[in-house]
Amino acid sequence: MAIDRHAAAGILAGHRLRPGAFPGLPEALRPADLAAGRRLQDAVHERLSARLGPRVGWKIGCTTPVMQRFLGIPEPCEGGIFQANVQASPGRFPAAAHRRIGVECEIAVRIGRDLPPGAHGREVLEAAVEAVLPAIEVVDDRYADFAALGAPTLLADDFFQAGCVLGPPVADWRGLDLAALSGRMLVDGAEVGRGHGRDVLGHPLNALAWLAATLARRGRGLEAGEFVLLGSLVQTQWIGPGAQVAIEIEALGRVEMAA
Repeated sequence: MAIDRHAAAGILAGHRLRPGAFPGLPEALRPADLAAGRRLQDAVHERLSARLGPRVGWKIGCTTPVMQRFLGIPEPCEGGIFQANVQASPGRFPAAAHRRIGVECEIAVRIGRDLPPGAHGREVLEAAVEAVLPAIEVVDDRYADFAALGAPTLLADDFFQAGCVLGPPVADWRGLDLAALSGRMLVDGAEVGRGHGRDVLGHPLNALAWLAATLARRGRGLEAGEFVLLGSLVQTQWIGPGAQVAIEIEALGRVEMAA
């Protein structure tokens, strides 16, 4: 049975704008599967864009087998990123404004030309990428018990997304082996995680291809000017008030933020 997406979207968007320990949707409003979760996500985005500005990018989560097993989700999941929640390095996302703030070390891409809906090969995707950027994704465990919510509801709520801090764009990136690039995260000056581009579905652009194909099933493409966070190179780090975070990605640069 189809859920009342209008009512469900109102609850999810309202909770996002008034953070707290979200207990979950009433049973009658819970999306039954990931497809229903994506339809609800579209409705949530419509409501959030009225307060947070347009959706300007996408994040891809759950890109490693470890995280998929941990969350019980057999595939990656995408979430929207809104204009009001995007900052340039150095950024600031106060921990006090979030329930449980976390940070991730990401390779991001900026799309330079429209990609119509479809499953695109590597050459087409590479040609559409205008620049590659280092980025910190900011996430928030805003749930009383996220495991109890179920993957479809988490997907509808943009999969923990809270914002991001972007580093400088690297336009001359095509000579780089993105899969081989190493990255690390530091919290208060101490290294807390390290990884490589290949940890994201074997190659960062595999994640972009996955997103393009997934959006195509929703009748959507990628648009010029959008950016995509392709997945974390390190495990999510949960941080406290005042924490100083930095990520460094080989050949791309450093991004900093304070909590």
